[in-house]
This record gives sequence, structure tokens and C-alpha cells, in this order.
Amino acid sequence: MDELSLGELVAVLTLGQDSSFGQPLESQMRSTLLAIWLAGSAGLGAEVRDTAYWCAQLRYLGCTAHAHEVSAMFGDDIETRARTLTYDASNPAEVLRDAVTFGLPGKKGIARIGAVASILAGGRKFAQMNFRSGCEAADVLAARLRIDQPVRDALACTFERWNGKGQPNGVKGERIPLAMRIAHLTHDAEALARLRSPGEAIALIRERSGRAYDPGLVAEFLPVAAEFLDRLDKLDPWDAVLAAEPEPRQRLRGEDLDSALEVAADFIDLKSPFTAGHSRQVAALAAGACQRAGMPAAEVVRVRRAGLVHDLGRTAVPNSIWDKPAALTRAEFDRVQLHPLLTEQMLRRAGALGELNPLAACHHEKADGSGYVKGFTAAQLSPAARILAAADRYQAMTQQRAHRPALTPEAAAAELRRMAAEGHVDRDAIECVLAAAGHQARPRPQTPPAGMTDREVEVLRLAATGLTTAQIAQRLVISPKTADSHIQHIYAKIGCSTRGAAVLFALRHNLVG
Repeated sequence: MDELSLGELVAVLTLGQDSSFGQPLESQMRSTLLAIWLAGSAGLGAEVRDTAYWCAQLRYLGCTAHAHEVSAMFGDDIETRARTLTYDASNPAEVLRDAVTFGLPGKKGIARIGAVASILAGGRKFAQMNFRSGCEAADVLAARLRIDQPVRDALACTFERWNGKGQPNGVKGERIPLAMRIAHLTHDAEALARLRSPGEAIALIRERSGRAYDPGLVAEFLPVAAEFLDRLDKLDPWDAVLAAEPEPRQRLRGEDLDSALEVAADFIDLKSPFTAGHSRQVAALAAGACQRAGMPAAEVVRVRRAGLVHDLGRTAVPNSIWDKPAALTRAEFDRVQLHPLLTEQMLRRAGALGELNPLAACHHEKADGSGYVKGFTAAQLSPAARILAAADRYQAMTQQRAHRPALTPEAAAAELRRMAAEGHVDRDAIECVLAAAGHQARPRPQTPPAGMTDREVEVLRLAATGLTTAQIAQRLVISPKTADSHIQHIYAKIGCSTRGAAVLFALRHNLVG
């Protein structure tokens, strides 16, 4: 993966935003297309059009930052957001009615009366803090993506409304940036048309004019609404949105690409307070382990990038599951098991990111084939994929979760070695990750493993340091043919055919260093 456009990365993040709102993937892209079409038909100019493009694509960039709080109030945060997509957020009575009806679903009977009273008393304050959290997180992430200030200013008004009844600051009328006023209208038009009907969408947009939406924009939209909504159903939103990315297109390469993928990692990990920093730490640990294993520099970079985005599919699983302080039901675990598949679906949309899938989408596979979702065995996974899966397990064990405290590093290492002994996880990858995490390697065996001779062990050690066959021959003062013969005998004895796998074997048996 050499490079990616900013538009492609943002498009992938948009899929994560859609899944966090219980929308079909590409829903936000559909509203983006409506936004730029409206800007064009209204003659608002390229600057407004381009700002509206990024506003519509990034509108919910901060959505994961308050998923935990939404879940604490309403239960399933994804279901809650999906339910509220079409209601009139400019009508306080409608907002309050939803909160009272669905808030604190765990409360029953008399306790429910008290719960409703608490919502009535503190609902507005909760809403302000909730939406402010989303706006502030979106601004921080957008700044790190080097998004222009006009877009960031507009994102601060994501939840405001024309009549001043929005959140968190009650910004009103033309004080809301024009690009966000466009996004408000077109986002709701897309959702209403998709979930109800185009005719009802047009009628409700007209009805809410002057409350939720800028009446001047509504006047521009209504004559073209039916045409735009019909046109929307006849194209591929992904291709159309990428083709419409504003010029000049920003290309992400090298460190810039790594930094942008760190934004994706943080967007993912904000989903739950129990996963803060998880993706960054998995990426760093997996990269360190691959480097220690002597893998090529390009593979080390690839595994680090895969680690940053491996949990993208987590956005589609509600926090009522991730943050549950008890064992999951079978149905809940079924939903958890979908997240690697969703990661794969999202990443493969952008060709360059799709190259990470053989690593990123396999982080819950197990050596014996009992993992999910593909049921791959160790033999079907590359050494780098096995290392990434091991890094994910180690880091998760050493991080607190809702249903258990964090394990100490020593306890996590012991548990992983137990799993390796039972054949559930790859022993070589585990030892490689544990070494990278600073754990002391197991004592070097007195007798060479796998029936290797002392000379073969010596050859394997040199190969593990990156020496070529010719260099090994020179170091040991033997012919290249003899050195190659030793290497082939080593491969046959340890059951592998590549240097990377041989290095992992050497690390597992403490034959290096």
C-alpha cells in the first residue's frame, strides 16, 4: 500500500459512521451527493460545494466519542441513533418524547417513574454534553486529518438547527455555516426518502422549513428534489463520491498515511472507554514483533497499518454489548463475531486498504481453526497475520474490559502460553509477541529442537538475523551449496518453507540472540 487519497480514507471512515448509526453502508455518501448537487443547482460556487462535500462526509466523525454515554441512557446506541434519523430535531417536544419513551430501558415499574423524572430534570444537560462531546472529538480528528478550517467550523454545528433549538449551543439561522445547513437538509432528505418514501421526504422537508432547515435552501431544493432522489437510486454512491472528491486531491503517503490511519484507529477506539489506545498498541506491538522476527521492512509497515484498522468493524456492534459488565449471551456473541467480517467489507472498498485484509480481518482466527469468522488454521495464515492475532490477544488481556479486570503482563503471558500448549494459538507467534512486549524468553533448550543438528541451529540463527545464503556460507566458511542444503534440511525438519516462518520457530525456541 503506497498511497491513498484523503477522500478514500474519509469514505472508509464514513462507512464506520454509517454502521455506528445503524444505517446501510453508503447512506452518508448518498446524502453527500445530494449536498453537492444542491450546492451546484443553487449556484453556490465551488468553495461552498467543496466544504459541503467534506461536511457531509465527516458529519458524524465524533459519533464514537459519545457512544458509551448514549448506550448508558438508551441501551443499544446503534438502534437509538437509527431510530432518531428521521425525527424533527428542531422540535424540543419530539426530542423529549423520544427520551422519555426510550430512556433508561432497564428501569421497570415504580423505578421507571423515577427514571423518567430524572430524564425530565437533566435531559437537556445530558443532550448538551452528549452533542458537545461528539463535536469536540470530530474537530480534533478533523484537525489531525488537516481538514480546512471552514469545514471544521461547520462540523461544530452538526447538531444545531435553523430555529436555534439544536445542540449544544443553540446556534441559529445564518450563524450556522451554509455548508452545514446544506448537510442538515440533504442528510434528512436521504434518510426520509430511504426509510419512508421520496414523496413523504419532500413533504416533511417542506413542513420543517424555517424550523429545521434554511427556508432559502428548501426553496432551492423542492423543485429538484424528486429528480435528485430518483437519480440517487441509479448510481453507485461509492464511485460517485470518490469521483466528486474536491481538487486538488490530497495524497497520503509514508508518514502522512500512517498519521491518517492513526486517526482511524482513534475513531474506532473511542467507541468504548475500555478500548482507548487498543488499536495503536496492537499495531506497535505487532510491528515490533515482526521486526524482531526479521521480516522485511515493508511487511513490518503493513502489519502496523493493519493493526491500526483491524477493529473498524467494532463500530457496528452496540455498546450495550461491548460495555456489558457480565457474560454475553449467545446472540450477543454472534454480533461480536461479525466485526472482523465488517472490517473486511469496509477496507476492501478502498483498493489500497484492501491489501491489509489478509492481516486485519483475521485477528480472531486461531491456530486450530476454532476462531472466527473464516475458521482459518495457522497453516492458512501468514506469519505476520499470526503475529497480529497474537498481539491483539495479548493487548486485550492486559487492558481492562467491562466484564473483567486487566490481567498483569505475566498472567497474560502465562494464559497465552497455556493456549499455545493446547493448540488454540500459534506458539511461534505468541513467543515472538511476548519477546517484543519485554517478557523473558524461555530457557534455551540444551538439545536442539525438531531433530536439528548443532550446525543447523547455527545456520538458522544466522538466517534469522537476515543474512543471505551466500553470507551464511561466507560466515561459516562453507560453500553456498552446503549452506543451502542446511537451510532445506531445516525447513523440512521444522515444517515450513519460508524464512519468516523459520525465524518465528527460532524465536519460539529461543535460538536467536
